[in-house]
Amino acid sequence: GDCGDVNSNVLVSRSTGDAQLDKAVWQWLSWDKNQKTKEQIESLLQDGKHKELRDRLCCRLSFGTAGLRSAMGAGFCYINDLTVIQSTQGIYKYLERNFSDFKQRGFVVGYDTRGQVTSNCSSKKLAKLTAAVLLAKDVPVYFFSTYVPTPFVPYAVQQLGAVAGVMITASHNRKEDNGYKVYWENGAQITSPHDKEIIKCIEECVEPWNGSWNENLVDTSPLRQDPLKKICDCYMEDLKKICYHRELNVQTSLKFVHTSFHGVGHDYVQLAFKAFGFQPPIPVPEQKDPDPDFSTVKCPNPEEGESVLELSLRLAEKENAKVVVATDPDADRLAVAEQQEKGCWKVFTGNELAALFGWWMFSRWKENCSQDADVKNVYMLATTVSSKILRAIALKEGFHFEETLPGFKWIGSRVKNLLDSGKEVLFAFEESIGFMCGTSVLDKDGVSAAVVIAEMATYLEGQNLTLAQKLVEIYEMYGYHISKTSYFLCYDPPTIKRIFERLRNFDGPQSYPQSCGTYNILHVRDVTTGYDSSQLNKKSVLPVSKSSQMITFTFQNSCVATLRTSGTEPKIKYYAEMCALPEQSDRSVLEEELQKLIEALIENFLEPDKNGLTWRSA
Repeated sequence: GDCGDVNSNVLVSRSTGDAQLDKAVWQWLSWDKNQKTKEQIESLLQDGKHKELRDRLCCRLSFGTAGLRSAMGAGFCYINDLTVIQSTQGIYKYLERNFSDFKQRGFVVGYDTRGQVTSNCSSKKLAKLTAAVLLAKDVPVYFFSTYVPTPFVPYAVQQLGAVAGVMITASHNRKEDNGYKVYWENGAQITSPHDKEIIKCIEECVEPWNGSWNENLVDTSPLRQDPLKKICDCYMEDLKKICYHRELNVQTSLKFVHTSFHGVGHDYVQLAFKAFGFQPPIPVPEQKDPDPDFSTVKCPNPEEGESVLELSLRLAEKENAKVVVATDPDADRLAVAEQQEKGCWKVFTGNELAALFGWWMFSRWKENCSQDADVKNVYMLATTVSSKILRAIALKEGFHFEETLPGFKWIGSRVKNLLDSGKEVLFAFEESIGFMCGTSVLDKDGVSAAVVIAEMATYLEGQNLTLAQKLVEIYEMYGYHISKTSYFLCYDPPTIKRIFERLRNFDGPQSYPQSCGTYNILHVRDVTTGYDSSQLNKKSVLPVSKSSQMITFTFQNSCVATLRTSGTEPKIKYYAEMCALPEQSDRSVLEEELQKLIEALIENFLEPDKNGLTWRSA
């Protein structure tokens, strides 16, 4: 249109001397209707900041382990009004090709409570624009009238028979970030090849269509419905399927504290406790209401442990509550802390919680299953970087255990396949405190996990046991599984690539290390290249994922360690676990061995000093 010409005149006089960049700047300024983000690009242009312009405009968002995720702000590789419109146009194109009944079945849109004033960007606004693109094309949209937990979107997709759904969230990332998470008709997050195909479709229609900017369509279009009440009621009703001891919950004198980390969780966790017959948990007042600045925590990730749980632990001491449950800002993950005999707090790791959930979900199944139920039909799943404790329980109890690639999207898809072939799935998890109890939602869910933990604690109290004591019993029965997960920050992608390439060509071209310090390596699996030395054909059983780095070492002392790049943050993560047999019950010996091995792994394989990596705590 004509504004394009005006802009191009401005730009002719202010060329960057780089044709590709000029084109990207011209596109941005002619397409972006958000004054704030448009001004961000204009002022970079005026100040001659060509490198930053290039960083912002000459690359695109791509699907990582949790959909699109990036900082909010101006640019084609940031999350903003324009990139969300472009992504939704691509998804519209892809769904229209794949579903003849797209316009009958519709699409679900949910959002969390994030926002950034300087870019006039909020999750709700991005959700409205997502809905606008589809409504303008006559697609019915189920648009939640208020913020919801992330699991409500996949749940709604299945309940309402929609073809797909989007949740606008960056989960527990830093406050500057936002994201766009896509669910398929099966209620699981999209996996390849859908993600690649959607990216192609996005690239085919980058210019906003007429109507795509009309965010008021959600208030005026007859094609928009609000699924909030129906989905919330159905969800709470379905939750009762995994409630086994309502009578104990009604009577218990145990008190629980819940923090929702300035996010969406408060109302929904209150309702979940009510569904199980509990008194409502005590909320942390400073953290109960949404706050896009997450002002009381240094980072909104409950995985960081005691440092970010400070307010909830102090409140629990004051209220004499023994258990604290913390949902992350979009309520799909759960952290748990329990007060121990001497008054100190134990914050459980994701792997420890999984041991408790695995024991619980299986023992409840066993107690409640019919006479002719077959344990061989029962499954539990975990991602490959998570603890192998479920494998140990499965071997002893006779059910099946399976592993997937990291990222809950792989679990969701696999669980759906298992259910479709008549199997029963009780529980699945990833070590980064993501849990799926039951199969009402095919994604991690912190709301259901919180209330299941409360019921477990209530049941155990009746047996004079704490969660921590039960955990020790589980380890003594099935073998200690002691694990440690941490990370280094690295903001330089070439350095990361160099670290992993060195491991692939360690003693010469295409030869992996045979030892690490004094520890001998038995097997190496490289999911990036598809190599696995433990298989007869040397091929990895897990699908190859070229786009991210991931190598797993199995040591002679039965320790398993994985190095991988994060799919959502600038991190190199390491995971290590000692798996002992039930008769090897000397915990301190195992812990010391694991610690030494991790030190060797860091020193020999990651070389933090040489590579300028930042340690986690720094």
